Amino acid sequence: MSDLHVVLGATGAIGSAVVAALTARGHRVRAVSRHATSETTQPRAAAGEPSAASGESLVTGFAADVATAEGAVAACRDAAVVYQCAQPKYERWAEEFPAFTRTVLAGVEAAGAKLVMADNLYVYGPVTGPMTEDLPHAATNPQGRTRAEVDALILDAHRAGRVRATLGRASDYYGPGGTNTTIGPTIFAAALAGKTARWVGDLDQPHTVAYLPDLAAALVTLGEHDSADGRAWHLPAAEPITGRAFLDLVWAEAGGTPKIAGLGRGTQRLLGLVNPTVRALGETWYQRDRPFVADDSAFRATFGPVEVTPHAAGVAATLAWYRTHAR
Repeated sequence: MSDLHVVLGATGAIGSAVVAALTARGHRVRAVSRHATSETTQPRAAAGEPSAASGESLVTGFAADVATAEGAVAACRDAAVVYQCAQPKYERWAEEFPAFTRTVLAGVEAAGAKLVMADNLYVYGPVTGPMTEDLPHAATNPQGRTRAEVDALILDAHRAGRVRATLGRASDYYGPGGTNTTIGPTIFAAALAGKTARWVGDLDQPHTVAYLPDLAAALVTLGEHDSADGRAWHLPAAEPITGRAFLDLVWAEAGGTPKIAGLGRGTQRLLGLVNPTVRALGETWYQRDRPFVADDSAFRATFGPVEVTPHAAGVAATLAWYRTHAR
């Protein structure tokens, strides 16, 4: 049986982290993106990770447009597991995401592979209390309804026997390589430049945030276990944290005079007049003005013991990455 793991969207933050997690576990990987080369490359091992001499697997870059049937079939060919880390632009979800998912599913089905979807928590809509996977998909905004439609397409395909599939849901993430995220440059790059670090939403509401390498490792765990199939899972993360406490950790590591601010609803509306991605955030502002906490106990009980990175360590590693990559 093939041990080829295919990562769609491999040059994005989540995709590249999944590639790193797969190679660290010795899997053979095809890293798919629109502009990848077809060369086979050996990734450089990070400190403490296995080297090529100790059995680290090769990563093959593969160029394909997986929004087309031809590209999706070619990208997924011979795969055992496919990780869907690619998606349309945020403001184009409603128009493009369902068709994109149908195309990816066709590629996975043609390969006889398993699909692992990098998902989020939009399907639930506003909730009271910690979110569990058995909550109804009650979102009424366009972004949430689209994610619910996408999830239904995937799980319906699983139930119909077309593919094996599982979904890994995570909240906002941060980490090395995480530049297209609300917990990204406006916090880490800003602090390193001595500017105001801005948290999107209320500074004093608890919020589940995921560290990118932990998120990726959990997605790979779902890909490795048949017991993950046929349902969604909340991916494990460190304890919920307020924006104020998170920014305090950033400034403690970055040094300098702390400058923090919360980006409120009024500012979001104003910026949204010229920025469609910021405008779309208004549809899910309930994630930012009240507690937004994910319960990951089902994942831990099934696949544990699970170790996640403490926020202080994750912040330090993220700042170290920004110091060398994003200045």
